[in-house]
Amino acid sequence: MNIGNCYHCGQPIPTGVDLATSIDGQARAMCCGGCQAVAQAIVDHGLADYYRNRDALPNAPREAMPAIVEGLQLYDHADFQKSFVRLLGDDPDRSEREASLILEGITCSACIWLNEQHLSRLAGVTAVDINYATRRARVRWDERRVRLSGILAAIAAIGYRAYPYDAAKSEQLARHERRSALWRVFVAGFGMMQVMMYAVPVYLAGDGEMTPAVEQLMRWASLALTAPVVFYSAAPFFRNAWRDLRLRRAGMDVPVALGIGAAFVASVWATLTASGEVYFDSVTMFVFFLLSGRFLEMTARQRAVSVTEALARLMPVVATRLAAYPASRDGEQVLAADLRPGEVVLVRPGETIPADGQVIEGVSSANEALLTGESAPVGKRPGVAVTGGAVNIESPLLIEVTQVGDGTRLSAIVRLMERAATEKPRIVELADRIASHFIITLLFLAAAVAVAWWFIDPRQVLWITVSVLVVTCPCALSLATPVALTVASGAMARAGLLVTRSHAVETLARASHFVFDKTGTLTTGEMKLLEVLPLGRLDRDASLALAAALEQASEHPIGAALRQAAAGQVLPLVDSLVNEPGCGVSAVQAGRKVRLGRPDHVVALHGKPLPERARSLSGSGDTVIGLGDEAGWIALFRLGDDPRPEAAALVSALRAAGRQVALLTGDAAPAARRVALALGIDEVEANASPQAKHDYVRRLQAGGAVVAMVGDGVNDAPVLAQAQVSVAMGGGSQLARTQADLVLLSENLDHLRRGILVARSSLRVIRQNLWWSFAYNLVVLPLAMSGFITPWMAGIGMSGSSFLVVANSLRLQKLAER
Repeated sequence: MNIGNCYHCGQPIPTGVDLATSIDGQARAMCCGGCQAVAQAIVDHGLADYYRNRDALPNAPREAMPAIVEGLQLYDHADFQKSFVRLLGDDPDRSEREASLILEGITCSACIWLNEQHLSRLAGVTAVDINYATRRARVRWDERRVRLSGILAAIAAIGYRAYPYDAAKSEQLARHERRSALWRVFVAGFGMMQVMMYAVPVYLAGDGEMTPAVEQLMRWASLALTAPVVFYSAAPFFRNAWRDLRLRRAGMDVPVALGIGAAFVASVWATLTASGEVYFDSVTMFVFFLLSGRFLEMTARQRAVSVTEALARLMPVVATRLAAYPASRDGEQVLAADLRPGEVVLVRPGETIPADGQVIEGVSSANEALLTGESAPVGKRPGVAVTGGAVNIESPLLIEVTQVGDGTRLSAIVRLMERAATEKPRIVELADRIASHFIITLLFLAAAVAVAWWFIDPRQVLWITVSVLVVTCPCALSLATPVALTVASGAMARAGLLVTRSHAVETLARASHFVFDKTGTLTTGEMKLLEVLPLGRLDRDASLALAAALEQASEHPIGAALRQAAAGQVLPLVDSLVNEPGCGVSAVQAGRKVRLGRPDHVVALHGKPLPERARSLSGSGDTVIGLGDEAGWIALFRLGDDPRPEAAALVSALRAAGRQVALLTGDAAPAARRVALALGIDEVEANASPQAKHDYVRRLQAGGAVVAMVGDGVNDAPVLAQAQVSVAMGGGSQLARTQADLVLLSENLDHLRRGILVARSSLRVIRQNLWWSFAYNLVVLPLAMSGFITPWMAGIGMSGSSFLVVANSLRLQKLAER
């Protein structure tokens, strides 16, 4: 059942869909958000004649697309979307998708707001996040309700362009942006210098020293030189302002365009009538200083996001594949994107590893600095895993590919960084709202100033009003927060601490309590089996083999230690393997239920206490796990690992900064106390189940604490999600990393210390930027209203204020190196 046909494509309108587009003053019904967006784009581009001149509805939806919009249909093809669109969830029948786009035409935070609001109102779009510093957009939509081409058309309808994100395209757009901006600065600077050559003699000439005819000639020459500055160099200001006004928005360029336009029009009128004052010198200087400031800000912004772009470009384009290995070592050049798991590649010294894999032949070292923040080369030998994007340094390596494309560690890192970059923290949203309201207030204030000066001195109305419009434009306010957070995220990534959520930097800086897991976090996680105590029914080797069989699928360091100790033994077959987080594992072996884990968890299976000879082992201070079945105890295993070398310095730095530090672990109390004593941690919570860890953090939060949880492994996933900010070790389980707000890629705790320093400094820089922005406006606004600031001075003030905010934010890059 439908309620008619779509005016755009002619298809039936489904029941419950109520969408329309105004065409020639009439509301025309549309069948979906895609048709609505495309129809609106057609109207906004002045192509409404398409509807007036067609003599029939199209036979197919694609025929309802004029040439300017039809090209966007390419973006709906699944093959075309492979590189920048991903399906949300594992079910291929799901219709929700997410695209990573890059936007062209963004000039201020108001542009971000406009695009987000415009797209969020589009039927079928479920989420939109755009990052000002990177120009990156993350868009989610329901494929059943709107197509990607409709979303791109909706973006085009409000005067912007969207492209699929890839590193090469991003760099191409950045180069185009820099080149275009530099040309506009050059034209403005050249025009300013030439206009000043004509303006200075007029200013210096005494009464009667210059005839009116010569002065008028000077004005015409200045007009001819100013016109290119206004119509070419200042064109983006007018174009963006017109777009904002057409959409009933007050963006940053509205007061600037009003100021430039008013001064130029008044000067042209004065030249045509040979009366009044001209402001050509002020206009050209004003445009030059504004464009110079924006060029410097743009260069600094592009430098700030260079880490993400560098990571995206790490993967090589081609690789050397040994198709017939081991029968032949002849290599062939193939595209790295065409590699498949199981294939063998040759990586020569100086080449970049093209995919994740495992070394099968050769001994060398790899530079993983961009991936982990660790500057020292990492040794590679047969059996050791390698990461795509790392650079082989010393000797050739033969590598068996294990992960390619989106499955590689590098792709996961880039994806997490993109997610953090496109999300918008609360502090940025607050600054954007303040800046938006400030612009509207500024326009009313400028009008009031103009009226007041009309009665005081009409000759000064124009240039004073222009100065007020320009000098107080809140560009610095809109830049104060997002640029600082972008620089901080990049600096932390270089230090090996990857930001995966937008709020992480701010929350990490405000954290009052740091809660650490023990095994694999404060300790190396390289557990070693120190002792096996058989308890009667199986000997040492048989007990160890059974324990290793139970842990054969575990990522936990204890499981790895047991498997390593049992290397070379034949493991018994086990069925119905169940992981019980925080407790242990259970399985069925030879028809009996067996359990490996904390001694109290094993006791719950058979109900028998530990034998007397085993009690001294359980009180040793090391980690002790038990093995038993329904009949009783089988064996105890004592394991231990050492604290990380840099853990004590991290704990000391946190305590010196007034932060509370706690150790929260599922291990036995003696082992937990031994590590806490070595590191100087006073508060210890041992024998904690996942629920107990979760409740412990909730109790801290109930007391007003801002909790940062640092953990590793599947046992920590619930508590990582509960903490206000969470850090996962880079070698932890995938689930823990998904839950975490930050990932310590290098697993070097000193990098976490440096990251915390950068986070705290970023909040200090944001406060400095905001205070500067407000103080600047409080000082210059009364001066501009009183006539003490000329338009060219206003241009310097506004540009200098914005650049100062960006330069102050860039200081954060140095902190990560300390």
